[in-house]
Amino acid sequence: MKIGYPCMNNTLDCSSSRTFRLASYSEERLIETVEQNLACLHRILEYNVQHGLFFFRLSSDLVPFASHEVNKYNWQEHFKMTFRKLGSYIKNNNMRISMHPDQFVVLNSPNEQTVKNSVAELLYQATILDLMGLDSTAKLQIHGGGAYGDKPSAIQRFAEVYHSLLPEAVKSRLCVENDDRTYSLQDCLQLHEETGMPIIFDNFHHECVNNGEPMREAVQMAASTWQPERDGILMMDYSSQAPNERKGKHVQSIQEQLFHDFLAETEGLDMDIMLEIKDKEESALRAIALARTLGRVHA
Repeated sequence: MKIGYPCMNNTLDCSSSRTFRLASYSEERLIETVEQNLACLHRILEYNVQHGLFFFRLSSDLVPFASHEVNKYNWQEHFKMTFRKLGSYIKNNNMRISMHPDQFVVLNSPNEQTVKNSVAELLYQATILDLMGLDSTAKLQIHGGGAYGDKPSAIQRFAEVYHSLLPEAVKSRLCVENDDRTYSLQDCLQLHEETGMPIIFDNFHHECVNNGEPMREAVQMAASTWQPERDGILMMDYSSQAPNERKGKHVQSIQEQLFHDFLAETEGLDMDIMLEIKDKEESALRAIALARTLGRVHA
C-alpha cells in the first residue's frame, strides 16, 4: 500500500500549479511558468520520498493552456529532458503517479466542442506521463459525466466517444471514479463493461451514493476491474464528511478513527490510497503513521 495526496504541498514555499490569465499568454511567459512548476514538482517529489509518501497526483496545470488552441509552442520538445529526469526519479523511488483532469472534461457531453476539448485535455495529460517514461500503471482519473435525463444513453455516449475518439495513449491510462451525485459504483461497473476502464474507488462518494454494497465488498468490486500487469493495483480516493457542512464536503483534516476503521474493514486488500483531504501532506503523514501501526505499509 502507498499513501499520498494531490497536487499541492502546503509545507514548501512553491507551487507546481502556477498559471496566468489567457489574455497574458506569451511563449516567454509559458516557458518561465513551466520551468517554475517543474522545479517545484521536483521539490515536492523529494519531500514525499523523504517522508514515505509514495503516491502523488500531479497538477493538471503543469503546462498552462497546454490543450488550448492558443498554445502552439512545442513544450514537449523544450522540456523533454526535464520530464525524463522527473520520471526517472519517480521510477527509481517506486512512486505511483496519477492525474485528475478538471471538471470540464466530460466525455459524454451532448456538446461536441466540450467533447473535443475534453479529448485534447486528456491527450495533454497522457503526454505528460509518456514524457516521464511512466508505464500504464500511472493513471488518468475522470468522472462519468452527466446523466442528461437519460443515464443509459449517457453511458452509451461515453462508450462511443471512448472507442471512436480517444487515442490509445489515453485509453491505456484512463480510469473512471464513482462520484457523489450521479455515477454510483454500479454505473461505473457498467462503464467498465463497455470500455474495459478500471474503476478508481472513492469511499466517501460511495457513502453518498450507493446501491447498498458494504464498504469491503465495494472495494473488492472496484479492485476486480484492475488488470495487475496493465493497471497495477487498485487506486482509490479516501476522505470523509466535514462535520456540520453540506453533504459531500471533504473534511479539513483526517479523522484518524474513521481511517483506522476503514483500514481494518479492508484488511487483506491491497490498494494505493489518495487522501482527498484539505490539509494535504499533514494528514497524509498522520495516515501513513497509522497505517504502519496496522502493518499495512512498511517503513
